[in-house]
Amino acid sequence: MPLRILRWMGIAGLLIAYAVLAHYTNQSVHNGHLGALVAITPTAFILLVASKQSIWRFSLMLIVLTIALWFGWATLTNNFWYVYWLQDAGLQFALFVTFGRTLIANRQPLCTRFAEMVHSGSLSPQHYVYTRQITFAWTLFFALMTIISTLLFFFAPLTTWSLFANFLTLPLIALMFIVEYGVRIWVLPDSRQNNIFDAIKAYKNDPERRF
Repeated sequence: MPLRILRWMGIAGLLIAYAVLAHYTNQSVHNGHLGALVAITPTAFILLVASKQSIWRFSLMLIVLTIALWFGWATLTNNFWYVYWLQDAGLQFALFVTFGRTLIANRQPLCTRFAEMVHSGSLSPQHYVYTRQITFAWTLFFALMTIISTLLFFFAPLTTWSLFANFLTLPLIALMFIVEYGVRIWVLPDSRQNNIFDAIKAYKNDPERRF
């Protein structure tokens, strides 16, 4: 348990440090090199981790990234804030699509899938209705977050957008979880003992997960 707590504290510390550093680089155009380095780090890290299963794929990805940064560094240092926006709005949009696509074409809503994993497939009719509604709520939430991020980026000062993206996004998501939990225990009192960590654990242990 202490190791798990330390791990989560370490992750939280890294996220806070990254947010502070990213906001700092957005405050001045003179932070071009640092801004480019900070902006590209998450994308480069994700791409390298995604290719780690194969040494050849990992090596190829490393070479491609090196070449791309070598030839595109000057452009990146002069426009690094676009990378920040693409990462923020892109992630919000990806989550919007992830939730939203499960609401169409007779698919199973994503929150219903999570609930079935937590409850071992046994849900009441009211639970099925609720999980579909909350899937729609998350879809709407991430759509609004994408729109707000984009509008602030293009029509407000960069520092204003940076404050929203770096210091308000995660708290707003956390607030959404808290509100959802409050509504859930009111609508479905039998689910009081279940939380997001139960869903994450069930998802990790599900052999049929597809996303």
